[in-house]
Amino acid sequence: MQKIFFIVLALCLVSCGDEILPKPKGQLRLEYPTAKYYELSNDCPYVFEINDVVKLKEKDTCSFELHYPKMKATVYLTYKKVDRDIEDLLRDAQKLTYDHVIKADDIMEQPFIDKEKKVYGMFYEVGGNAATNAQFYLTDSTKHFMVGSLYFYAKPNYDSILPAASYIKNDIRKIMETVKWK
Repeated sequence: MQKIFFIVLALCLVSCGDEILPKPKGQLRLEYPTAKYYELSNDCPYVFEINDVVKLKEKDTCSFELHYPKMKATVYLTYKKVDRDIEDLLRDAQKLTYDHVIKADDIMEQPFIDKEKKVYGMFYEVGGNAATNAQFYLTDSTKHFMVGSLYFYAKPNYDSILPAASYIKNDIRKIMETVKWK
């Protein structure tokens, strides 16, 4: 009996020590540069302001790819001249957005109207694991039509890309606010 008492006492003395606590969950901290904008002027029938971190690539006539290399994302801008087909262009732009409804948790529409500059459009914020997180279109209803979409180079995971998507959505809103038709 005395041996068992000493063994238990020895185990208690040896096992005493600092209590081990699990580490708290860490939060990912992503910092993006403060946006600095400049006016993109060219031979196209419009101008707008663009973030200086963007790598610009011209595609077709007056259509562009705005690359965000550090965020692995691209905003695709497509310009089309309106030729009595504004209803078809609007339908196609809306269809492009609503094709993502299968994977999207929600699609929030935000109308855009600038009567002074004659710029009208819609900004779509797509929530969830859809292929795109933001889309928009702009028009003056008679001559000009522009559509844009944000895509990431990775499999969509809404929680992971949310900080980068928020940053780029601000740039998209800046484009919408600063478009001027020539």
